[in-house]
Amino acid sequence: MRITDLLKKNGIAINPNVKNKAEAIDKLVNLMDATGKLSNKEEYKKAVLAREELSTTGIGDGIGIPHAKTKAVKNAGLSAMIITDGIDYDSLDGQPTKLFFMIAAPEGENNVHLDVLARLSTILMDEEFKNTLIKAKSVEEFLRLIDEKENDKLNKDKNKESKDGYTVLAVTACPTGIAHTFMAAESLENKAKEMGVTIKVETNGSGGAKNVLTKKEIENANCIIVAADKKVDMARFNGKKVIQTKVANGIHKAEELITKAQNGDAPVYRHEGSNESSSESEEKESVGRTIYKHLMNGVSHMLPFVIGGGILIAIAFLVDDYAINPANFGSNTPFAAFFKTVGGTAFNFMLPILAGYIAMSIADRPGLAVGFVGGAIASAGGSGFLGALIAGFIAGYVVVGLKKLFDKLPTSLEGIKPVLIYPVLGILLIGLIITFVVNPPASALNNGINNVLNSMSGTSKILLGAILGGMMAIDMGGPFNKAAYVFGTASLATGQFDIMAAVMAGGMVPPLAIALCTTFFKSRFTERERQSGLTNYIMGLSFITEGAIPFAAADPLRVIPACVAGSATAGALSMFFESSLRAPHGGIFVLPVITNPLGYFIALVVGSLVGMIILATLKKKIN
Repeated sequence: MRITDLLKKNGIAINPNVKNKAEAIDKLVNLMDATGKLSNKEEYKKAVLAREELSTTGIGDGIGIPHAKTKAVKNAGLSAMIITDGIDYDSLDGQPTKLFFMIAAPEGENNVHLDVLARLSTILMDEEFKNTLIKAKSVEEFLRLIDEKENDKLNKDKNKESKDGYTVLAVTACPTGIAHTFMAAESLENKAKEMGVTIKVETNGSGGAKNVLTKKEIENANCIIVAADKKVDMARFNGKKVIQTKVANGIHKAEELITKAQNGDAPVYRHEGSNESSSESEEKESVGRTIYKHLMNGVSHMLPFVIGGGILIAIAFLVDDYAINPANFGSNTPFAAFFKTVGGTAFNFMLPILAGYIAMSIADRPGLAVGFVGGAIASAGGSGFLGALIAGFIAGYVVVGLKKLFDKLPTSLEGIKPVLIYPVLGILLIGLIITFVVNPPASALNNGINNVLNSMSGTSKILLGAILGGMMAIDMGGPFNKAAYVFGTASLATGQFDIMAAVMAGGMVPPLAIALCTTFFKSRFTERERQSGLTNYIMGLSFITEGAIPFAAADPLRVIPACVAGSATAGALSMFFESSLRAPHGGIFVLPVITNPLGYFIALVVGSLVGMIILATLKKKIN
């Protein structure tokens, strides 16, 4: 559907008598009603105003795009308005708004308002076109300009994407699938556009794979970039030139990757380890990165169980009555016991899932059951997180060994390997290895670590909090960050709840410190950075450290030290105030279930202020 299909002459106004935001919305709603798209004008207006309460639709650069999706809309439609001198519309950049588009979408139509919003935003990014549109003298000229621009864009896209498809394909994926995945995709797409290279990026986010690459696109592509820190489906790329790298490089080294891909400067990928694979299949990964990738595949699948179960357990303690029976706190009342039981059930899957998906990353699907059983035996045997982690790697390589051992079986017996040979022998072997080889020393080591942590007090515990908090800010989602976070979640299973509190405090500080700095020291940042800083308030309060990445990537020598100092301060103070947290995520929203919430809040505020002050001191004013 085109923009001009939704925009009618009687839905456009040129310089009407409108002086403020309320009058602008009234006028646009009346224009929309005049096109016959609404079944109930007042209900539609309420929906528009409700959307404005969430956040302003004044997107900046003189543009406002109010919109609503409601049953009060009969058919999707647009209304538009030009106010040449501009009005105050509470825009994100604080500048007057001159060009308005209002979108109406019926409830039954799947996200049509988002599709139109995206298309409008794309063509309005052209500064010259936007200014020409604002200067339109008549409704006819306004429609003609939009029609010409839309035709021009469609033709360019058509010419740009040849019949052979895309020049370069990419896949991005990070362990949590929240921030890095989509940041890498956006960085690659934007850089490819600048370089005039056609690219399609598949994102393996927390909601599953989006924009999935088709078989034909893979066949016709010159090269595929796989920027991922977890396992992705690689079999489809067999025989193609593939660049394998970490997801952070997709964000920070997009131009370098696209240049290599465009020039064909990449090895040919061979799936399942043929003779050529060792020399040609990929950018040869180091042993450390291979281990990290397998580990992160386990962690990424484990996190939903840890977070969901952990938060439900935390709610159980929040709603329970400690005075009834202190020894049974968390299950004293039926309501609390329900949350504790459900949360505990989910949480108990943590170690088997970790081991299972590490093994699956190494040996594909046959490794899952063997790893799962190994993780469960490690958990039951007292070796905890460490034992499950070891079990996952052993299970994966046990199955790889079984595959090689039975590789020469007749083809007629091929079907029994994954359903009989691998699970029976694999589970038997992993049971023997974990029970008699891994559990005794791992359990002893696990107990030793717990004893050391329990014996920590005063300065030593504050130092641990500072180290873990600082690690959360070193690479903001990378190996150091993940190591500290995994240590924090593992500590929940052993009752070290203060460690998790310090880890989360350290992870919340970087986005908050940057957001505060962009607010109180505006002269250090560009207008675009100040706008991005606003979203970091939300990301920081939600414990999404990755919000700080664009700033760290642009100025690492100043941003990273400031954030590390702030995070270390927050982690240390969290330990000092003896705050503890039973939930492994949630940010400010789980503050009620934190022990000594006031002390924790002080730690978070002080850490954020320290980071802000250091960053403001290090950064220079921008002319």
